[in-house]
Amino acid sequence: MSERNVRRDNSLSKSIDETFDESIQEANQSAVVVGASLSGLMAGIALARSGLHVTILESAGAKPRSGAVLQVDSGDIDRTLTAKALRKLASGGMKSVEAWSSVQSRLRAEAKSHPKIDLRYDTRVQTVNQDNDSAWVMTDKGETFHGDILIGADGHRSTVRRHVAPHNPNATFAGYVIWVAIVDENVIPKEHRPNRNAPRVAMPDGIGDFLLGGIVAGTDGSHDLGHRRLGWAWYDNTQNDLLRRLGCVEGNVVRHSLNATDIPEQTLIELAEQASHRWPQPWLDAILYSIRTRNLTGTPIAEYVPDKLVKGRIAIVGDAAHVPTPLTASGFNASLQDAATLADCVAKGIQGIAATEALLEYESLRLKDVRQIVQSGQSFSRSFGR
Repeated sequence: MSERNVRRDNSLSKSIDETFDESIQEANQSAVVVGASLSGLMAGIALARSGLHVTILESAGAKPRSGAVLQVDSGDIDRTLTAKALRKLASGGMKSVEAWSSVQSRLRAEAKSHPKIDLRYDTRVQTVNQDNDSAWVMTDKGETFHGDILIGADGHRSTVRRHVAPHNPNATFAGYVIWVAIVDENVIPKEHRPNRNAPRVAMPDGIGDFLLGGIVAGTDGSHDLGHRRLGWAWYDNTQNDLLRRLGCVEGNVVRHSLNATDIPEQTLIELAEQASHRWPQPWLDAILYSIRTRNLTGTPIAEYVPDKLVKGRIAIVGDAAHVPTPLTASGFNASLQDAATLADCVAKGIQGIAATEALLEYESLRLKDVRQIVQSGQSFSRSFGR
């Protein structure tokens, strides 16, 4: 990261410090957050800025993860100071689309530097429970972490959701996969690179399937021509037999994504042939490069419509709480609103019965909205999915 970007991030962090509500004064109030992807980091940061001591537990290692692109520019829906401040931090002030890895990097740096946050990787949660006084998790290493409240931000296969909604524990397969990747612009021939005025988001016309493309900053934050990155997402409803054969989908439940090393060579050959007939430049070159270098992931799409977000001292946020199709471009924004609303609800205090009251208020403010978000994409899934 350049010195200029470091200065910008530092000044941004200071403005965030000044914006967040820090009305909770009791030093012993605490939260455990399960999951350190975007929703978990945002929830943990917002709760810590509201005064709680927060422990964030992540099953994966500390190595930064990759991803495609996110829609981060819906600031017009932010109604609270907490939401506005979270967006500034997560997006870095960027508009339109941003690389997932860039958003995660900012959030991770903030979480690691905050004195009230303990961020732990390689910590897999096995069981979740609560009583009248606290909520806790036990890990595969036999460790127990207690908090006044416990927040599940552990993705669409959430362990915490099984405690909150045991009658409705699983997100269900939507009937299609999305191939995603992000590549450096300089691997694309100059004559095919998008010009300076090209739209940051593209939905090129193709034959049969759907494609979304995004132009984002390079890894150094540069938007100069030749230094940017191209992210793409190809919606494909022809791979369901492959997904089931490789165990990515079992019944109507998504088990895992299809990593590049596990994609059969014949599938890559067929994808390259299909892309050559369907997609225009620069997306064709980006896709073919990703296929050639095995720099792509197949993500079977799951959907989850919640009927509850809270049980006692335990709540769920992000993909643990609601899983819309990515076509809605609402996942990041919904997770941000979850985190901001949750933090605002607990800011009055969570001692004793106040903890459950605060979480019920969070549920009352978010449940209807997130149900509608998921349902808004289901008509597409019913027609496109197989």
